[in-house]
Amino acid sequence: MYAIVESGSITQTFNNPRKLVINDIRYSTKIYSLWSIAEKKAIGLYEVEYDNTNKKDEAWYINTNQTLAYNSSGDKVVASYGTATARAIADVNEVDDDGDPLLDSNGDQIVTKGLKTVKKEMINNQCAGILQPSDWRVIKAKETSTTMDSGWKTWRASVRTKCNSMQTQIDGAANVDALAALFTYTEQEDGSVTRPLGEFPIKE
Repeated sequence: MYAIVESGSITQTFNNPRKLVINDIRYSTKIYSLWSIAEKKAIGLYEVEYDNTNKKDEAWYINTNQTLAYNSSGDKVVASYGTATARAIADVNEVDDDGDPLLDSNGDQIVTKGLKTVKKEMINNQCAGILQPSDWRVIKAKETSTTMDSGWKTWRASVRTKCNSMQTQIDGAANVDALAALFTYTEQEDGSVTRPLGEFPIKE
């Protein structure tokens, strides 16, 4: 992105190089590649610098729009974010301007799922996906009145146990940062990469 600065204020912004008219002087697009940074700044043409200090992971936070500002002391134009807002961690019962429940077509109150519900549903789906390929073993055992292989039975139970454990960890997160930390992978001293939430057991 580019910006035109006149008398210390940003007067124009644009994304791609284009012909310019500044102080009644016409400039071709060649100046973007042929002129030095100092030469472009001399006529008020700045390439915007980006400050992502306040930008946070959008899976967990809602970022503000970027704000452009001319920094006279640094002689640069900077695009920066304001303070990000944490996404709702708990479910929200939606209401109208009068505080009355917002209802769907079935007459039920509309609920916006919070991050905890979203992540727990994700874990449930992962668990179901892991168990699904071996569901036929359970069905066969019931239909034939036989006993399922103990190894498979033990492993399936361990998957469900881990799923429940993950759900408990998610429920116990005090805030968005604590919840995000459960899913964040870090390298350990032994070189392994793990996350506090852990992983589902693998059938050996």
